[in-house]
Parts: sequence; structure tokens; C-alpha cells
Amino acid sequence: MSDRTKQTNLVHGGTKRSQWNEVSEAIFLTQGFVYETAEAAEQRFLKTGDDEYIYARYGNPTVAMFEERMALLEGAEDGFACASGMAAVNGALMSMLKAGDHIVSARALFGSCLYITEEILTRFGVEVTFVDGADLAQWDAAVRPDTKAVFFESMSNPTLELVDIEAVARIAHKVGAKVIIDNVFSTPVYSKAIAQGADVVVYSTTKHVDGQGRCLGGVILGTRDHIRGVVEPYMKHTGGSMSPFNAWVQLKGLETIALRVRAQTATAMALYEALEGHEKLERVIYPGAGSHPQYDLAQRQIGTGGTMISFEIKGGKDAAFRFLNALEIAIISNNLGDTKSIATHPATTTHQRLTPEQRSELGIGDGLIRFSVGIEETADVVADILAALEQV
Repeated sequence: MSDRTKQTNLVHGGTKRSQWNEVSEAIFLTQGFVYETAEAAEQRFLKTGDDEYIYARYGNPTVAMFEERMALLEGAEDGFACASGMAAVNGALMSMLKAGDHIVSARALFGSCLYITEEILTRFGVEVTFVDGADLAQWDAAVRPDTKAVFFESMSNPTLELVDIEAVARIAHKVGAKVIIDNVFSTPVYSKAIAQGADVVVYSTTKHVDGQGRCLGGVILGTRDHIRGVVEPYMKHTGGSMSPFNAWVQLKGLETIALRVRAQTATAMALYEALEGHEKLERVIYPGAGSHPQYDLAQRQIGTGGTMISFEIKGGKDAAFRFLNALEIAIISNNLGDTKSIATHPATTTHQRLTPEQRSELGIGDGLIRFSVGIEETADVVADILAALEQV
């Protein structure tokens, strides 16, 4: 059925059953596959069919189900499942770039993404120009006739700044550049990135897709020609493919992702309302709030504010640490998108490799807390945050 909604595809999309017609998707924990004859082996290496496999690094039935379900969810033609979110970011960029190429990237990136763009790509001769992602004039000035790609987080980590996908895509496509988006904070539940002009969408499926702190994963989504012609050859030969077990776990995660993400979003809004104007906070950042400078863009792009909220505590690092240590429900970790509420101090964890000047430029102060909202009772999460702030 072509008219299935996202919610139905999250439960049923991409399912392939064995001869036993199992209800839950099967885990095919095998590294290789058997050919009936030498001629069959030769033929499969010449041309692999849709339901034919050679080696788990190249493809696997369980992983293929996960790829198809993620593609259906995102509105993409195809996907390649990766060992982690960073394997997906690296694969999306490295598979299509070579020495002498030029890309434009938003400056506000997760620490590991910044490492790839600043250190890895440039080490191999790729020229990278950084811009303020929210400033369309900077994108317009930086994109050149020889630009191969633009790269950005649709909602930045941890300051929740949005990049206008449609506007940047128009700028990039004028010169034939690919638009590659790290879409984790927007989530595949709310994403319309492909329709808005993205050519390649990347997720760390470790986050909301698994959503329960169990295993790593990532996925690269795009057109079938790009995924199978550009991404797959790079990924299968460099070994960044997803484990079948992790694919199975995350297939189970997809069945409930929409329920979890919508509940998390409702709590995030309630938390913003409880924190806005609090005497111990310098600022509260939530794109779903009318006070956010990009509220209109957030509504147009994803229709909501998402599951993440950030706030800056007066008093810097010492005050932030007192707050974190006083939490009783929310846990301290550097993951996000989990059923458990998670608090992170970016300046000393996810973005600690940046200089103080770089963090300041990105708006990451010593008192900033990134808070990933879980699915606990809303009132309990709010009470936990307010009680911890009393200890600051």
C-alpha cells in the first residue's frame, strides 16, 4: 500500500518474513551466505538481486529491513545502515569527496562532526569553508561554482539553532552541490527534509530510533542511485556497516519512536514553561517557544520544538555542576533521545575539545546545560529540575 502513514510504516514497513512467517522480524546473525553452485556464486558477485546477499559487510536481510523502514519513514528512496552515527556522517561525506573538492559547512556542529570537517576532510585535501548556519547571506557568499556539497545540522547541538533547509538547498542546488543534513535533533518523526530539498539525510540511530540506551547505529538516506552507486561502495569496502543484531534492536525501536518522541516533545514544552524567567537562569532555549528567534522556521520546518531543551545557569561551571549533581531523576550522560531524561554539560564533555573562544562563538557557555527529555511523568521531570536549581 503506497498510502500508508508514517505510524503504520514504523510498525510494518520493510518487513520480510522467512518460510516460518514469524511475527517479529528475524535476526540473521551470519557473516556469509551459501551458494548452491560455483556458477551461482559467480553470478551473485556479478549482479546481486534484491533478496540476495554476499557478505554481512555488503548487506544482510535484517539490516535491509531496517534500511527500508528508515527510508519509508524519511521519504527517501533508499538507505545504508551504518555502525554508528559518526560512521554515517563520515560515510556520507567521504564517499562523495576527493582531494581538491570544496564544501561549505555550518560552524555549529557536534564535536565529532566538527572533527571530521576540520581535521579529516582537510587532511585529505578537501577545502572546507565554515559559515554561520542561520545566516543565509554567508551561505550565498561561501557557495562557489565548484562547491560539491553543503553540510549542516538541521538543529544544532547543543544551542538548538535551526538552519533553513529550503533556503540553503536553493543556494546549493544553483551550483549543483549536494545538500547533506545531520537531522538527529529534528528526528525522523518530524522531518520533512527530503521534501524541503535535502539530497542526503543522516541520522545517529543510537538516539531516538533506539531510544533506550542499548546499541549504536546510524543511517544514510537519499536517492537509490546515490546510496547504491556512491555510498554503498565506500561503506562496504571500509567496513562501516551495521550489525544485524543492532538492526533488529532498532527495528523494535522504530515501532514506538513516534509515541516516545511526541511524549518527550510535550514534556519539553512544559519544562520550557516552568523554566522561562527563572531567577537562576541566564536563558532558556527551546525552538517550540514563541520567544525563540527561529520559532516560525521551526514551525515551518518540523512543526514543533522537538525533544531537546537547553538552558544556561547563572554562575558558570560550578553552578552547572551543583545543578547536575542535585538531579535525582534525570541522569548525567552524553547520549540523547532516550526514554530516560539526560542532562549534559557540553563545555566539559561533547564540546570540550573546542577552545573557550570557539565555544563562546557557538554560544556554549560554562553554565549551559543540554537536556534531553525522557518519557517520565512530566510533573516529575519538572519538579526534579526545579529542585536541582534550588541547590545552585
